[in-house]
Amino acid sequence: MSRPSAPESPESPASPALTAPAAQPGAGSPAAPLSVVAVVGLGTMGTGIAEVMARAGHEVVGIDTDPGAARRAVTALERSTARAVERGRCTADERADALARFRTFPDLRASAAADLVVEVVDERYDIKREVITALDRLAKPEAILATGTNALSVTRLAAETGRPDRVLGLHFFAPAPAMKLVEVVSTVLTSPQTTEAVTALVRSLGKEPVPVGDRPGFIADGLLFGYLNQAAAMFEARYATREDIDAAMRLGCGLPMGPLALLDLIGIDTATTVLDAMYEATRDRLHSPAPVLRQLAAAGLHGRKSGRGFYRYEAPGSSAVVPEPRAPEGAAAPAVRGREVRTVGVAGSGTMATGIAEVFAKAGFPVRLAARSPEKAERAVARVAAALDRAVTRGRLDAGQRDAAVALVTPAVSYDDLAEADLVVEAVAEDLFVKQELFRTLDKVCRPGAVLATTTSSLPVVAIARATGRPQDVAGMHFFNPAPAMKLVEVVSTVLTGDDVRATLHEVCAKVRKHPVDCGDRAGFVVNALLFPYLNNAVKMLQDHYASVEAIDAAMKLGGGYPMGPFELLDVVGLDVSLAIEQVLHDEFRDPGLAPAPLLEHLVSAGCLGRKTGRGFREYARR
Repeated sequence: MSRPSAPESPESPASPALTAPAAQPGAGSPAAPLSVVAVVGLGTMGTGIAEVMARAGHEVVGIDTDPGAARRAVTALERSTARAVERGRCTADERADALARFRTFPDLRASAAADLVVEVVDERYDIKREVITALDRLAKPEAILATGTNALSVTRLAAETGRPDRVLGLHFFAPAPAMKLVEVVSTVLTSPQTTEAVTALVRSLGKEPVPVGDRPGFIADGLLFGYLNQAAAMFEARYATREDIDAAMRLGCGLPMGPLALLDLIGIDTATTVLDAMYEATRDRLHSPAPVLRQLAAAGLHGRKSGRGFYRYEAPGSSAVVPEPRAPEGAAAPAVRGREVRTVGVAGSGTMATGIAEVFAKAGFPVRLAARSPEKAERAVARVAAALDRAVTRGRLDAGQRDAAVALVTPAVSYDDLAEADLVVEAVAEDLFVKQELFRTLDKVCRPGAVLATTTSSLPVVAIARATGRPQDVAGMHFFNPAPAMKLVEVVSTVLTGDDVRATLHEVCAKVRKHPVDCGDRAGFVVNALLFPYLNNAVKMLQDHYASVEAIDAAMKLGGGYPMGPFELLDVVGLDVSLAIEQVLHDEFRDPGLAPAPLLEHLVSAGCLGRKTGRGFREYARR
C-alpha cells in the first residue's frame, strides 16, 4: 500500500458498495464485540486477515490506495472460499455471506465506522506512523487501533496517537487463514480492557492468542530471525550450499522449510528490517543482518516476490524454483568415485550404534557389531532384533525382510573382528579421549583402505582422525536420532579427508536411503550450529521473564511450524547434552551471543536434566 490519502468521499473501484458500513449500536468500546473490522493494506497478509475476519462473521472494510491490490484481494477471497466449498469446509450460502461482508475502499475515511482497525502496511516506521496517526483522526473515539508490525515499536506508534490505551499489536502469521498463532502485543500504555477484547476476538476466529510484551520480533520472530540470520551467514561463508543448509534443517529438525527458502518467502528486505530492529534493541551480533542480506536487498533481490533471492523463481510471486546453471569449474571437475563397501562394522552398543546397525542391515549390508565386551555386543544385537520385530508389528517390514536383516547383524568378540570391514562407523560416548582411543585401536586392526567414520556431533573430527596413521581415511558421518527414522546424515570432511572417502560416504548414504549433506569440520556442523543458538535464545527469553515456557513453545509450534517447542526439545535432548553443545559452540566461535544462558547452567547444576531425570523446564511423571 502506498501512502494514505483521505479524500472527501470514499469510492470503491473493486466493490459494488460505495459507502462505508454504518456504525453498529453499542459496538466499539473495548468491552463490546468488535463487529466491524477495517484492514488497511491489502497485500498478502492484509488479504489473509480480511478473509479470516469475513469468514468468521465480521463486516470487513478493506482499504488500499492501489486499486489493483483491492481487486486482487477480492479475487483471492473468491478463490479461497470457492476451494473451501469444494472441500466441504463451508456451504455455498456461507461463502456468499462471507463475500458480501467484504468491501474495499481506496482511502482511510472508510475506517470511520470500524470497531477495530488493523494496519498491515509496509514495515517502515514513517509509513506506519502516518497511517496510525491518520486513523487516530478518522476512526471513532472508542475504536481499537492495531498494528501488524513484528519489528517496530508498538509503544512508540501508540504514543503518537490520542488513544494510546486503545492501541496494540496484532501479529498474524502467514498464511493468515492457515496459521493458528496470533501474538497479541500489549504496551505499557494499553488498557487491560483493550487487550481482553482483542484476545477474545482472536479466540473467536479459531486462533490461539499468545500475550506478549513490546519488543522487536516478539516471541516467534524474536527466536526465528536470529536463526535465519545465522543460516544466511553460514551460506555467505561458503560453509555449505544453500540446498544442503535447507535440507539439513528440514530433515534434521523436521521443519516445514529450510531457512534460506523461508527467507525468500518472508522477503529479504523484510528480514533485514526486522533484524535491524532487533539489533538496535539487543546489540547482539547474532541479530546484526548478515552482509549477504543487505546485498540482496540493495540489489532488489527480495525473494519470491521479486522472483529471485537465495533461489531463482519462475516469476515474481511464484514458488517454483528454477535450477541454477552449474558453474563452469564445477561442470569440468572430474567425478571422484568412492571406495567399494561390501561389509560394515559398527563400534558401540548404545541407541545410536544399534540404530545405525539396523539401517545398514535393512539395506542389505552384513554388519559386525563390536562393543567393549562380547556380552555388550550380544545385547546390542538383541536390541537390533527387537527393533526389527517392532517394525514388523507396526507394518513397516514384513517377516521375511526382518529375518533377512537380523541374519546380517552379528556380534563381534572384539574389535579385531572388524579387520575385514570396508567401512567402520564409530558410535561410542561423546568424549574426545574415548573416541581417540577407539580410533587408535581401529587403526591397528582395520585393513588398509577401510573408511573410518565417527558419528560425533560436536567434537573436532580432525582431532579424532589424527589419532590414526591414516587421517585421509577418516570423516564424520553424523546420523540423527533415531537413526532408522531420520533421513539426514551430515558428511563431515576435514582438511585431511580424501575426496574418495567423502564420495564413499555419499554413495553409502544413497544405498541406505539417507540424505547426505556436506559440511566442514567445525563445531555443530550445520544442524546443531543453527539449532542450539536458537534454543539458547529461548532460554534467555524465559530468564528475562518476557514469556512463559508454555507461551514460547506454543509460539514456535503454531507460528514457526516447529514440530516441538524449544523447551520440549531441550527436555528431550537433555539439558546437560544441550549445555555441552552450547559450550563447544561458544568456545569455537567466541561470540558473546553464543554463551550458554545462566538459567540453563543453573538447571544442569541442580540435576534438572529434562525427561531423563523427571524435571527440566517442565516436570515429568517418573516411570
